[in-house]
Amino acid sequence: MDNCLLTLAFGFLMIGGCLARVVTVSPGPLIRVEGEPVSIRCDVNDYSGPREQDFEWSMSRESSGPKTKIISTFDAGYSHPSLSKRVASGDISVMRLQDNEAELKIAEVKVMDAGLYWCQTPSTDSVISGNYEAQVQLTVIPNTLRVSPVTPPPAIPEGSDLTLSCNVTRQLTHPTYLSVTWSVKRGATSEEILTFGPQGDVITGAKFSRRYADGGIRLVPGRNGVFELVISKVTTSDEGIYECNGTEWTHENGGKWIKIVESTKEMGTVAVTPTGQSLSVKASSSSPPSSASLLLSPGETLTLLCSVAADNLPALALEVTWLADGRDIVTMERGGVVISNTSSSGAQGKRGEASLERTGSGEYRLAVRGVSGEDGGAYACRIRAFIEKGGRSSGGGGRWHMAAEKTSSPVTVKVAQIKPSFTVTLDAVLNPQMTAEPTELACHVTNITHLPLGGRLGVTWEYTTLPGIGDDPQTSHPIGSLDSHGNLLPGATYSERLKTGVMSLSRVQPNTFKLRFLRTQEIDMGQYVCTVSAWSVNSQGDVVNTAEYQSSPLTVRWDTKRPTLNIVAKRIREAAVGGATFEMSCTLSTENLGVAGYSVLIQSQENLESNVKTIMTLSPDSVMQHGGATDPNRRDSLVLTKFGPAEFRFRLSGVQLSDRGFYWCDITAWTKQQPGQAWTRATRAESNKVKIDFQENGPSFSVAIQSDTTSVYPWETAKMECSLRVSGSSPKTGTNTDDLAYEVRWFFTRLRGGETTTQVASVDRFGVVRKDTRNSSSDVSIERKDTHTYMLNIHGTQDSDSGEYHCIATPWYLSASTGAWTQAAELTSSRVFLTVKFAVWESLKLPLLYGVAASIGVGLFSLVLGLVCAQCCCRNTTHTPRSRNKLMDLEMD
Repeated sequence: MDNCLLTLAFGFLMIGGCLARVVTVSPGPLIRVEGEPVSIRCDVNDYSGPREQDFEWSMSRESSGPKTKIISTFDAGYSHPSLSKRVASGDISVMRLQDNEAELKIAEVKVMDAGLYWCQTPSTDSVISGNYEAQVQLTVIPNTLRVSPVTPPPAIPEGSDLTLSCNVTRQLTHPTYLSVTWSVKRGATSEEILTFGPQGDVITGAKFSRRYADGGIRLVPGRNGVFELVISKVTTSDEGIYECNGTEWTHENGGKWIKIVESTKEMGTVAVTPTGQSLSVKASSSSPPSSASLLLSPGETLTLLCSVAADNLPALALEVTWLADGRDIVTMERGGVVISNTSSSGAQGKRGEASLERTGSGEYRLAVRGVSGEDGGAYACRIRAFIEKGGRSSGGGGRWHMAAEKTSSPVTVKVAQIKPSFTVTLDAVLNPQMTAEPTELACHVTNITHLPLGGRLGVTWEYTTLPGIGDDPQTSHPIGSLDSHGNLLPGATYSERLKTGVMSLSRVQPNTFKLRFLRTQEIDMGQYVCTVSAWSVNSQGDVVNTAEYQSSPLTVRWDTKRPTLNIVAKRIREAAVGGATFEMSCTLSTENLGVAGYSVLIQSQENLESNVKTIMTLSPDSVMQHGGATDPNRRDSLVLTKFGPAEFRFRLSGVQLSDRGFYWCDITAWTKQQPGQAWTRATRAESNKVKIDFQENGPSFSVAIQSDTTSVYPWETAKMECSLRVSGSSPKTGTNTDDLAYEVRWFFTRLRGGETTTQVASVDRFGVVRKDTRNSSSDVSIERKDTHTYMLNIHGTQDSDSGEYHCIATPWYLSASTGAWTQAAELTSSRVFLTVKFAVWESLKLPLLYGVAASIGVGLFSLVLGLVCAQCCCRNTTHTPRSRNKLMDLEMD
């Protein structure tokens, strides 16, 4: 037991020996500049006791001298009286950074503050081990840093180099290092350009990195602390207030660079004069130099000079362009490559051959050889000045930006030439008096002079709307033109009409042009003008326009009258009896219409108050169609034809009683603006009415409906009979059933849910049965019992079949007079009511039978269950009956 206790105590001593307190301070020696702030950190590790530790600072000016108490985190009265005022003012302070770390701070260090500084931590350990204090050497040197910048020029031209010179020095008494930083301030923001040092390294600002890499910013270290920063090719974005900053550094044992003092001086404000302010360009002729205009003869050489001046002209790369009437003719790029734009023909033909060369500093000469009339105009020189953002080390691959662009005042160049002269007149050969008549205008050229050999004439026609018509303003439209080679160039509005040939432009003689309309429309009324142009061949062999003359306007107009249409209908063949043929003729006459097409409608009505029906139609293109009121079986009996230029005939074969009524023609006149276009409606009219009226004593008919019963039970069959009777005189009726037929239709009206009558089924006169869609599960059939009797059977009746039924019959008979089938009047029977009864016993007997059976079954089951329970569940199992023998024995006793 004693051995165990000794072993445990030894183990605790070993553990305690491993945890030794360690106090450390900032690595030294520390070199600081007088008047600058100083901070010395101190921390303690591997300690026991409370987590928060206290720190005490003291110093000694000599290694063996007495210590002076500075400040403590625990004792407010710890400071030496000589330092109490500095502590109270905050010049000397201590700041706890963590529980085990604190920092001694001196706001403005003094030379007398140099010495050894101790950081001590009072012991809180149970066992004293390790170190409880650490020391560091503080050296205080005087502030000898001097920053002396050279004031830059207040304004420099754009594209020039800006040199920023700054002298940074200090007295080297201890190992310290220098760095210099240039920055530019624009408004309230300041941007660092470049920093050199403290170890000879260069750091550029974010916005200047690429420019430094391109060589646009260069550092030139000098002697005796002189440093120069050169900014090449400055632009207006380089304007601002430049500053120079000098910093003194020390490199401590911990490997860190510590800034011990710095000084920033403003170098001055630099303004960059834009190139556009000093750039000037002037265009002039070579002789006399001051002339602003120049007169040349065809074939001569045009020479013009472009003079450029600028404050920073050597730093600029120029792009020189000569313009004639605002169009580029030749360009010298900034690299010296010349590009000519006179080789391709423009809107006015081909110009003379142009060349451009540099004759001196800022001097560029334009030469145009073999000028012609097309070379006349206003010539100007345009200069674009570029500045390379890259530096000299970029090898010409820097970035360019255009600094300025200017264009000189123009020099007017005239090429003397004699223009052809002639007179243009316009007259009407054919003047329309009404719409759709032809129009022909002739443009004559007379008194032609000075037209060179090989010269040609061209013409341009133009149309202008009449003034004062409607609210629309006058507008002009080009009709078309014939060029010097006779090629037709149609205008956009008249292109389709010229292509289809309804109007034409032609040259009928060398000096006469014609415009012709085959059919003049109202939209063609207006003023017409022809412009004749003279074309000749220039020195380069190109055909150019040399003169143009315009005729006086010619008005084309006529009195427009509304077209009228008059139609007369008359009977050609009269239908006196049924089966005969009716024929009617419609003759029309027009006024102020001209050439037109007609559409015809044959219409009828039974009387003057009944609805109008369309029998047949005929379109302007002679396409015939039957109307919706026409029986498809009788279409072969209807004929509508155009009998002449202004007459149409309608024929109806085999008339019937249903054809009686009034017939007439409804005719519409149509016109076309030009062939291929759609018809346009002009006017419309109706003819007088022609009546078909004949009497025929045919048979008379009656219809009756009856049912075998008025009430049935569901799923039974109901039968309803529709019988017809015929009477009257007819030689054939009644003797042969093939001479008589009926169309019978059955209708049903449901009284519950709305009195809506619907068709149930039908049979036509040929015996074809059709059944309509029904909302009931029952089915229907039609049975023909004899010639005059039809039976409707409803199989599997349902409650939804309850309601009123009636039939409608249409008799057809073979007319004795004409031998044609004739339709008699439609007959409607009376109504019969059918009731589908609700069978109470049939619907209740099965539920009653099922209920009785279920009741008997439940009763028997309850009786059996009671008996079983009485026998099995209610017996007393503890009673033992007395033996008969025992009873006998007791009685014997």
